[in-house]
Amino acid sequence: MRYIIIGAGAVGGVIGGRLAGSGRDVVLVARGAHFEALRDHGLRLRVPEGELTHRLPVVDGPAALGELRPDDVLVLAVKTQDSVAALQTWGPAPVTGGGTAAERLPLVCAQNGVESQRLALRLFRRVYGVCVWLPSTYIEPGVVSAAGRPLTGILHLGRHPHGTDETARLIAADLEKSHFEAPVVADVARWQYAKLLANLGNALEAVAGPVDSEEAAALFQRVRAEGAAVLDAAGIAYADAEEQRAVLGDKVTLVPLPGTPRGGGSSWQSLTRGTGTIEADYLNGEITLLGRLHGVPTPLNELLQRLANTFARERRAAGSMPVGELVGLAEEAVTGRRGPRPPQSA
Repeated sequence: MRYIIIGAGAVGGVIGGRLAGSGRDVVLVARGAHFEALRDHGLRLRVPEGELTHRLPVVDGPAALGELRPDDVLVLAVKTQDSVAALQTWGPAPVTGGGTAAERLPLVCAQNGVESQRLALRLFRRVYGVCVWLPSTYIEPGVVSAAGRPLTGILHLGRHPHGTDETARLIAADLEKSHFEAPVVADVARWQYAKLLANLGNALEAVAGPVDSEEAAALFQRVRAEGAAVLDAAGIAYADAEEQRAVLGDKVTLVPLPGTPRGGGSSWQSLTRGTGTIEADYLNGEITLLGRLHGVPTPLNELLQRLANTFARERRAAGSMPVGELVGLAEEAVTGRRGPRPPQSA
């Protein structure tokens, strides 16, 4: 099989680089400065064993490949807000022997949240979901990093909306040879919803910096509890903390990487790169949507969704809101009462 990584950023770049390192056939898809850096200098993958450079084919769209191969696997790794454009671009691409990618090829959604799979299923016949436990960073064009060891990440994989098949098992086997654990599960959504609850802190981190103070940690717990209450009201199953600990254990332990500054999660990275967009509508916004559908108030997730979008739109610096200010806004959101404002710096 040949893997076409649509969105060779933090997640896609690391998966593509690790697959290439184990001898798999990989094509990277990127845009702009990242495309140029990958084309001219190769993919620089920073991992605990050092910096690895992979000279891989890189394209900016399906036209550059001509007809796709019947053994191609499309790995969708763009942010969810970019999914529709990517799906509409790659779905009609012709495949050797007849038909289109949407008709004939498997599409693997290696993304945060749960919405992209539903979007994909409108166009693609064979859609697979991945629960992405993969600490990775993409800030500099051409460079991605993953600080986990002994495994780079854990990628639960299954058909969407449910089930498994031989294609899933073949993909998982390739991932297992590439520094990942890749359990094939019939209920991948249950793992993705558990990961969604963890990702509700992405916007908090993007807006106010690392969740490493008691104040920030307490706010995150309230945000997550709000999300769990919504999933419970909606009757949506998710893996509990004990089950997650049993699977994750100490298999992905983060270590310092030389030359790689400490960074944040995917939303923090979006603000740092100044992309102008952020995935909060499909993380905190998923909870907001479900809360409205099932009559559960979600003031904290609504607040973080709104703030994250404002930061992205106005290209504010990641982590630039003091945690105390954010906590004050959270109290206002919950109680409806406006509290005292901290003094503004000159």
